[in-house]
Amino acid sequence: MAATPSIVWLRDDLRVADNPALTAAVERGAPIVVLYLLDEDSPGARPLGGASRWWLHGSLTALAAELAERGGQLTLRRGAAGTVIPALAAAIGAGAVYWNRRYGALREVDAELKQRLRDDGLVVQSFGASLLFEPWTITTGAGDPYRVFTPFWRACLAADDPRPPLPAPEAIESLAVESDTLESWSLLPTRPDWAAGLRETWTPGEAGGHSRLEQFVEHGLPLYHRRDEPGIEATSRLSPHLRFGELSPHQVWARLRGPLAPTAIANRPKFLSEIGWREFSYSILFHQPTIATENVRRDFDAFPWQAPDPAVLEAWQTGRTGIPLVDAGMRQLWHSGWMHNRVRMIVASLLTKNLLIDWRIGEAWFWDTLVDADEASNAASWQWVAGSGADAAPYFRVFNPVLQAERFDPDQTYVRRWVPERGTAEYPPPIVDLAASRAAALAAYEVVKAAKQG
Repeated sequence: MAATPSIVWLRDDLRVADNPALTAAVERGAPIVVLYLLDEDSPGARPLGGASRWWLHGSLTALAAELAERGGQLTLRRGAAGTVIPALAAAIGAGAVYWNRRYGALREVDAELKQRLRDDGLVVQSFGASLLFEPWTITTGAGDPYRVFTPFWRACLAADDPRPPLPAPEAIESLAVESDTLESWSLLPTRPDWAAGLRETWTPGEAGGHSRLEQFVEHGLPLYHRRDEPGIEATSRLSPHLRFGELSPHQVWARLRGPLAPTAIANRPKFLSEIGWREFSYSILFHQPTIATENVRRDFDAFPWQAPDPAVLEAWQTGRTGIPLVDAGMRQLWHSGWMHNRVRMIVASLLTKNLLIDWRIGEAWFWDTLVDADEASNAASWQWVAGSGADAAPYFRVFNPVLQAERFDPDQTYVRRWVPERGTAEYPPPIVDLAASRAAALAAYEVVKAAKQG
């Protein structure tokens, strides 16, 4: 039995089952400090938005209970990883540190820390736990990253099957060390408490993620061919559980490869391809960690974004644009911390094309208000709609929210739920003429085309 303690450093992997770093520490056979570090200080760290902070509180509460059931405990610290983790390792005389990999700018922090700890004589290992396929393993024949989704996903499906999920450890021997209290982090909103809709909608934590997965497999997947209709429950709503790692993509993959109702089997490939889009977004992030601030397509650096009118921007944020489907989506977001994916594309198109407001402003709003905002999918999706991203929608594809509502919410189930005052004097007129603003957007794009040609 190893005499020196182990540290398991958790990040976006807040689960006990299928956690390779935790499994490795248990197998090492020494007492473990299971650490969650609230790190808003390391170079490249992006502070969590309000909705994500709410979710994190619930997720850490659930994780602490899962660990306690197995004899373990969760240790909470905050600060820069390069300072906190070496100090903790020295204080407890740690012999090993384990973590699961991340793929954005913070991987530089991880690399430097790994080398430093190894220089100090510790065993340090990192594992793949958050993606089905490591980004550096899925490349073109020339060894370059894919910039188009379809061949990327085709290459993924041609690769070795993802590993099976790991079982949860039966017992965890923890080393008691000083810990912050979760309450001291003040993650929950108080004045005002705007989270009633989030509490009504979600159950953060590992058990909540698995419950949501089973609910989707049983009820949502048979309807998944109608996933573009926001008025019905045909999508998985697994995104926040995947974002915080309460579920792993390996667990989702294995479940979808398991027993399914006949009505669900036909929809399985399409749903798995949506998991593929998550993989694709992380591949983009891996190769360009700045995707939340810099255009993937650098010719878009020339795009003439307009300085937003504060009143117009507020109307978009609060669901008071006078365009029902857009307003329904933005109100759903504010209430629940989530928005139907097709509606996300529609509201993003209105902001970036009809209003000519920089996609980064929309991305930042979603970062603050979405419970599933992650550093890959959020930015990649905004750039996809704006036309500046990898495999982006052609710029001339401007989502018409009126036509989209007619097609995907024909009986107005979704709009009626979120915009009950539509058609009354209380509802505002549209803030923008859709046809005229589309023409203005296409004219603005000519600047990008000219810059590219020049």
